[in-house]
Amino acid sequence: MDLVIPVKHLDRAKSRLRGAVPGGAAAHRDLVLALLVDTLTAATAASGVRRVLVVCEDERVSAAVRATGAECVDERGLPGLNAALRFGADRLRAEDTGAAVGALQADLPALRPAELAAAVAEADGRRAFAADRDGTGTTLLIAAPGTALDPRFGPGSALAHARDAVRIGMSSDTLRCDVDTAGDLAEALTLGVGARTAQIVDGVRRVC
Repeated sequence: MDLVIPVKHLDRAKSRLRGAVPGGAAAHRDLVLALLVDTLTAATAASGVRRVLVVCEDERVSAAVRATGAECVDERGLPGLNAALRFGADRLRAEDTGAAVGALQADLPALRPAELAAAVAEADGRRAFAADRDGTGTTLLIAAPGTALDPRFGPGSALAHARDAVRIGMSSDTLRCDVDTAGDLAEALTLGVGARTAQIVDGVRRVC
């Protein structure tokens, strides 16, 4: 399976997470990038995942993505998250029309490769999605092989995806722990985050 991960411009990303670490705008950008890098590190190591493509609009993202072994395309002007996902999915399927393509959120710093692999296996070729901890959002969407991704991310996305997709990953705490707020970050730290996020948080703690 191939995955698409969308990333906003770092200056606009994760507005509800602002202030979670002290240091102003620069610290916020570092944190957003750390969440992405740890998500990519887990995704590229997961069994059953063949390619990971990041669709971004910020040159600062590109170098960090390449260091993880993922691919990156800098595409400006796409009108929102779902448009970015459709763009990435179309790009992947142009090279393999029969591939199964999925969408993964970029803010899963506690993600374990084994839990992502288990969710992919659970989908078993079906259109499927994993809901976030609250049960209202979506952290992973998988299209059936050879079919359009048809993402419906945004408020109430879990309900929107449930109309024609099976729910997977119910027991996968790290797959469901997306980080939108300081409280979410605290929960992810409890589960155990990846090296890049841990480095950012530990650095802040030492300063404080």
